[in-house]
Amino acid sequence: MSVERTFIDTNVFVYLFDDSEPKKQTVARKRLEHEQASRELVVSTQVLQELYVALTRGKSPIASPELASRAVREVAAYTVAQVDTPLVLEAIESCTRHQISFWDALILRAAHGSGCATLLTEDLNHGQLFDGVRVESPFG
Repeated sequence: MSVERTFIDTNVFVYLFDDSEPKKQTVARKRLEHEQASRELVVSTQVLQELYVALTRGKSPIASPELASRAVREVAAYTVAQVDTPLVLEAIESCTRHQISFWDALILRAAHGSGCATLLTEDLNHGQLFDGVRVESPFG
């Protein structure tokens, strides 16, 4: 029996560190705990890159570079889909076909290519289905 896989988008991880969003922080933590208990969690190299940048950018970053680096290392312990040339080309086709941003299409293609049935993100509409990947927003 194979374990179901869930792809986690960057924003879910960012909320774990964002004290300015306490409700979303709690929801993100609880949802990740729930998913981790019952499914294999998958991210991509894109998520790892975006997480570091999101946590450290701007005049008032959410986290120090050291904390952000630790966060990326922890997330990298999940199954990591590599963003390669074929995946980029698939994303280009998907962003045109589905009328979504290239970056969202790249996440979706990584999720699909990793055999994930679910994508946790707030960047797409809850309940949408893209090539067999169902979008779920943990935040309502």
